[in-house]
Amino acid sequence: MGEINRVIWIVLDSVGMGEMPDAKDFGDYNCNTIGNVSKKLGGLKVPNMEKIGLGNIDTIKGLSKVLKPEGVFGRFAEKSRGKDTTTGHWEMAGIISNKPFPTYPNGFPKEIMDAFESSVNRGTLGNKAASGTVILEELGEEHIKTGKLIVYTSADSVFQIAAHEEVVPVEELYKICEAARKILVGKHAVARVIARPFKGEKGAFVRTPNRRDFSLVPPYDTVLDKIKNKGLAVMAVGKIEDIFCKKGITEAVHTIDNMDGVCKTLQYMKSDNKGLIYTNLVDFDMKWGHRNDFKAYGKGLEEFDVRLGEIVNAMKEEDVLFITADHGCDPTVPGTDHTREYVPFLGYGEKLKSGVNLKTRATFADMGQTIAEILSTEKLENGTSFLKDILN
Repeated sequence: MGEINRVIWIVLDSVGMGEMPDAKDFGDYNCNTIGNVSKKLGGLKVPNMEKIGLGNIDTIKGLSKVLKPEGVFGRFAEKSRGKDTTTGHWEMAGIISNKPFPTYPNGFPKEIMDAFESSVNRGTLGNKAASGTVILEELGEEHIKTGKLIVYTSADSVFQIAAHEEVVPVEELYKICEAARKILVGKHAVARVIARPFKGEKGAFVRTPNRRDFSLVPPYDTVLDKIKNKGLAVMAVGKIEDIFCKKGITEAVHTIDNMDGVCKTLQYMKSDNKGLIYTNLVDFDMKWGHRNDFKAYGKGLEEFDVRLGEIVNAMKEEDVLFITADHGCDPTVPGTDHTREYVPFLGYGEKLKSGVNLKTRATFADMGQTIAEILSTEKLENGTSFLKDILN
């Protein structure tokens, strides 16, 4: 290729755009993250994303179409059997998961909990599916008194461990999570073990930004490995490093919130590097989607859109920008879980055509395969490149 030497790939975590045909198999009805948030708020002010073509994507609701979109756009279906962060990111990087990760709506089995407690030499509280903020109010005080760890899960394949930072120092909590990760293998190989540190006192417990995810190692090479193997940089911003268990990454930086994620992305963009900058902006999912806070969700989209102007201005001639999502988490429907949705896709850069509608693509992996072709790496096992459709 030679012409494009850097891809900036931004994942707006959970910003889905309408239920997939099999959504009901996942317990999801009438979900449409962008559309429903926009409807509840009487519209969204996201002119920069609309300018690229967000409102022109087939079937998207709640946004304005533009006459002449400046970028390429489309919607992508998830081929994997899942609707979680790991499955979504792995698929876009080239791994299709035909078997869903195990979930535990009734808590974890006794053999897992016994092995975990004896491994970390602490008792546990909870062991059920729960909202992360609700369970802190319920068990936070008892945890402080006893030192027992709060263990809980969700509709996702996660083993979450919450601990007060003054009771269990953050570094110790990370070691506890590593111990859990070693136990949760085979048929109990959950997608992620998550450290959930918190501070404060009853009635005012708050989760801190020191969350850390301990994911499974991807089963085979992704586009990240292909890029790294070619001697190019793979710069991970936010929880990308955790999702891929450090595999295929050359440097990484963690973030405290979406705006920090944008700042860290801009820092990488301003330095002299070639390869991939891969960013996850998690607040949409963690702070607003799971908590059914559609007002903050909409505000977050508008805040990102303002910063998108800075990202576009910082782009070099040899850069391309991809913006997408990994699943839905509609804050307007009952429940607090992820939702099985199509995800939007935007592409922008001087080397790309404008106004190209990619329609509906069969798998997120098409993104990874396109990036592999852009950066002239080995092909991926899954996905079909759409580079010929979008290249100027």
